[in-house]
Amino acid sequence: MRTAPTDIAPPDGKLGILLVGLGAVSSTFIAGVELIRRGMGQAIGSLTQLGTIRLGKRTERREPLIRDFVPLADLDDLVFGAWDIFPDDAYQAAVRAGVLDASQLEQVREPLSAIRPMPGVFDSNYVRRLRGKHVKQGPSKWDLAQQVRRDIERFRETSGASRLVVLWCGSTESYLRPTAVHASLDAFEAGLRANDADIAPSMIYAYAALTLGIPFANGAPNLTVDIPALLDLAQQRRVPICGKDFKTGQTLMKTILAPGFKARMLGLTGWFSTNILGNRDGEVLDEPASFKTKEESKLSVLDVILNKERHPELYANYAHQVSIHYYPPRGDNKEGWDNIDIFGWLGYPMQIKVNFLCRDSILAAPLVLDLALFLDLAGRAGMKGIQEWLSFYFKSPQTAPGLYPEHDLFIQLMKLKNTLRFLRGEDLITHLGLEYYD
Repeated sequence: MRTAPTDIAPPDGKLGILLVGLGAVSSTFIAGVELIRRGMGQAIGSLTQLGTIRLGKRTERREPLIRDFVPLADLDDLVFGAWDIFPDDAYQAAVRAGVLDASQLEQVREPLSAIRPMPGVFDSNYVRRLRGKHVKQGPSKWDLAQQVRRDIERFRETSGASRLVVLWCGSTESYLRPTAVHASLDAFEAGLRANDADIAPSMIYAYAALTLGIPFANGAPNLTVDIPALLDLAQQRRVPICGKDFKTGQTLMKTILAPGFKARMLGLTGWFSTNILGNRDGEVLDEPASFKTKEESKLSVLDVILNKERHPELYANYAHQVSIHYYPPRGDNKEGWDNIDIFGWLGYPMQIKVNFLCRDSILAAPLVLDLALFLDLAGRAGMKGIQEWLSFYFKSPQTAPGLYPEHDLFIQLMKLKNTLRFLRGEDLITHLGLEYYD
């Protein structure tokens, strides 16, 4: 049954996209949008630009593009800003990353060169393999948060943006468990003033954005907004948030393959995954404390999809190992190897080998675009707090406290599209189909 459409403010004016980190992912994203705007490329991998959505019964044959169905910001209305701990502009960062061809980058050199990062918030205790050269200084983390707030307001004024979103596209921080400073907004703000060691740089950006009513997405496995203090702040300020950890290479494949094994009731005895990666992300993850954060994100996927407690005869004792190795010659072209040991009828074993030669930032760039546009949509629709319907884009989707995340890519996509249908007052799709045979 259809409901009344949600009142969504129109996407008038410019949408400012502020990126924390101007490395391979961010520079590839910005360069790609600039090329697409000039008709020099296609937004392949972007659901908002190429995806369609079925409406009503199959016999109605209504399947518009998502960007024609919901009022999203137009690519021509996007403006970009960034923070980084290195001073390279977006063109220099893209050349350094080596993701896109030099000849292609040359075509958008002018707009990329104009994007110079603001100094970043940096704490070597959270990213031990990097040495920031372009960093903010201040007597306290509270002062640093106020500096980030001023950066945001200055960007809003100079860019002419009428709306903003902030996305963390920076490095994976060292592993961190919630502590007392994260338990409430009062404790968190006191911790900022007291330079509490358990407040990570990513949390400072998120706090600054949320206090200004700006949506925030966490593209790394960091704790960031997944703490009571910032969850409460997002609710109080009626701001949408989502995260965490962009779902790109190897984990993307797991959320495609594992639901297939589960659907066919095939057993699993082991899944061995290893990666080699040579970009700055690989260098950061070569540090055990940062890898621990990533490992937690990658390991959780199979347990939730397969539900070993419900099907112990199939999944009770499988081994799951994940490793990442920094290998500089590989650059951004990550290679992921998976050995999957499964078993079928009468317990007979079988093996699957996957060798995914992926381009990490090529897979991540369209996710950044979609999340920016969908978060802006959520803000204009009055949605607040955790946006679980955007789980499709993350390795470790945020959920309400006490609720397990949905990792199955296909269920995630159904949840996303049904949310869009709900916003526009269309029937939700159940795929029951019995009405065709009555």
